[in-house]
Amino acid sequence: MREIKADKARDAAADLAQRANFVLRKDVKDALRMALAKETDQRARKILKAIINNAEIAKKEKLAICQDTGLPVVFGEIGQDTRITGGSLRGAISQGLQLGYAQGNLRRSIVKDPLSRGVSGFIPAIIHTEIVKGDKIRLSLLPKGFGCENKSQIRMFKPTASIEEIKRFILEAVEKAGPDACPPFVLGIGIGGTQDYAAFLAKKALLKNIVHSSPPAVHRLEKELMKDINRLNIGPMGLGGKTTCLGVNILSYPTHIAGLPVAINISCHALRSAVKII
Repeated sequence: MREIKADKARDAAADLAQRANFVLRKDVKDALRMALAKETDQRARKILKAIINNAEIAKKEKLAICQDTGLPVVFGEIGQDTRITGGSLRGAISQGLQLGYAQGNLRRSIVKDPLSRGVSGFIPAIIHTEIVKGDKIRLSLLPKGFGCENKSQIRMFKPTASIEEIKRFILEAVEKAGPDACPPFVLGIGIGGTQDYAAFLAKKALLKNIVHSSPPAVHRLEKELMKDINRLNIGPMGLGGKTTCLGVNILSYPTHIAGLPVAINISCHALRSAVKII
């Protein structure tokens, strides 16, 4: 049994809070550059150049990539051979996020009461934990801005639904998101499980590298969706162009014989996440 002090988790969360908000993921930046190389619409090219330049300045100057520094979503993979000492893991993560957001001068975006609203702050975050093999803790932070989060959708299909019906639902969701979710997008899609688990999978799918391997049927669906979405001509920031979508990431899970949940989580072009292993 390996002992890990809660302070280490706190420090890791503080580091992730700033790294995720200051440094755009390499796969996302690479996808933006590839989109720029293929784009022919001059206005779209200008926007893509501005997005890439913004990311480079944010990294250099340690500034937020986007003014919406999001609601922090943490995915924690906890090795079954670890034991947390000196405090609780959830408490340490929350403390670290508050520290990192404050030190990084990141926006206070969270209201503790969703109905009465009130004064905004840095926490609480959304924390998902999973017990895995090993003696390490892997923390992944996804700061989720709400311009795109507000465009999330879920539908409980009948088990007889066709792939075309599912694709149509996803395309309609992207069309409805339009410029409001700051395209070009990355789509996280969860298929299967229960209603809540499909939504979880859709969010977790955004952690996957844009260039990734998938089972053949899933890979084919990802490619078809990418092609169809980019034909919508929504374009960067909704002003037209070839690039509406940078990537489609699908995670699936077994489900009940009587159902077929499908969830969509849209990310704007500033898809931010960072990982730390303790």
